[in-house]
Amino acid sequence: MSVWNTVRKLPLAHDVLKIPIRHLNLLEYQSKHLLRKNNVAIQDFCMIDEHGASELDKFNAAEYVIKAQILAGGRGKGHFDNGFKGGVHITQKREEILDIVKQMLGHKLITKQTPKDGIPVNKIMIAESVNIKRETYVCILMDRQKNGPVIIASPAGGMDIEAVAEKTPHLLKTLPIDIFEGITDQMAHELAEFLEFNGPLRKKAAEEIKKMWNLFVAVDATQIEINPLVETDDGKVISVDAKLNFDDNAKFRQRDVFSLEEYTESDPREVEAAKYNLNYIGMTGNIGCLVNGAGLAMATMDIIKLYGGEPANFLDVGGSVKEEQVRAAFQIITSDPSVKAILVNVFGGIVNCATIANGIVGALKSTPLKVPLIVRLEGTNATEARRIIKDSSLNIQTAETLDEAAQNAVKSIS
Repeated sequence: MSVWNTVRKLPLAHDVLKIPIRHLNLLEYQSKHLLRKNNVAIQDFCMIDEHGASELDKFNAAEYVIKAQILAGGRGKGHFDNGFKGGVHITQKREEILDIVKQMLGHKLITKQTPKDGIPVNKIMIAESVNIKRETYVCILMDRQKNGPVIIASPAGGMDIEAVAEKTPHLLKTLPIDIFEGITDQMAHELAEFLEFNGPLRKKAAEEIKKMWNLFVAVDATQIEINPLVETDDGKVISVDAKLNFDDNAKFRQRDVFSLEEYTESDPREVEAAKYNLNYIGMTGNIGCLVNGAGLAMATMDIIKLYGGEPANFLDVGGSVKEEQVRAAFQIITSDPSVKAILVNVFGGIVNCATIANGIVGALKSTPLKVPLIVRLEGTNATEARRIIKDSSLNIQTAETLDEAAQNAVKSIS
């Protein structure tokens, strides 16, 4: 579970509707690449993947940590679909590494955070084991309540931070960060002291915290979570595990970071939608939605639920939509076998309703629709849009209001 809920108290619309907001997430080894590139201290590691690529021949350590790479927590306590226990293993015997990798690679890992059937493991990270003397927690993230970044720290690392906040709140410190000053030397040393780093280690920990901030700014991150930041028995301060999230609006200037995105765990419909600059999130209902604007999409789903229906998706085509995008949106919606009706709700301000209408007609002429389609178009060029739909002679139901459209969509499948 994200640390976000520890600092954010007010519910948002997507919390109420249970809509996950899609962000770029990196696998652990990718996050560690970024940490290392930005001079944050980590343990050395190498990679093995399902395609036969291996860096193991060039990698040596006294003790090895073998970690399955998936976008879910609880790997160490998980199990594989072949019965193999644990997505994290430690061994001093180099000859055991490939045997363990064989049990993981290509198999599904099931943890408390994965779907019931698990997630396929396509990559394995082999890291140098470090002798951990003590674990702490550090996270920098954007906080809506503070209107900017905050840093959260706890000497109780390696644990669920929300449990720490609930049961031992005195072990949690949250400090706002001035975006112009950043993390100052004084703040970094205050945090290092709170994290109980003593002697020369306090300076090392403060330096690592400042490096994390530099990375946060450099890659337009929305969250950098280090759990744990450890003190080793030989006097080092190392980030052993890391989770990074990024601002999708910065994609244009963070192309190298976003090129790392792993699609193997993503919904193929979301991936396809992203190609056309469409915002799509699959849900569990049976009424497909095509709407312009996130707020209107939320309202549309609320109205569907009000009249006893269940939305099958969130799909916002945006304000500068083209006919090609509308056709792509229909293909994505209809690729979901659970969709039994489609509701189009467009209020044209920037959007030209005629563009939506032409896209709908084009989509239906190229791929005939097998489920009821209810369309409500209002605003810019709505009269022309209605004429286009009427002249198409296609089986499209039109509605004057959103209430009427939602009622008709629910009735069409009842």
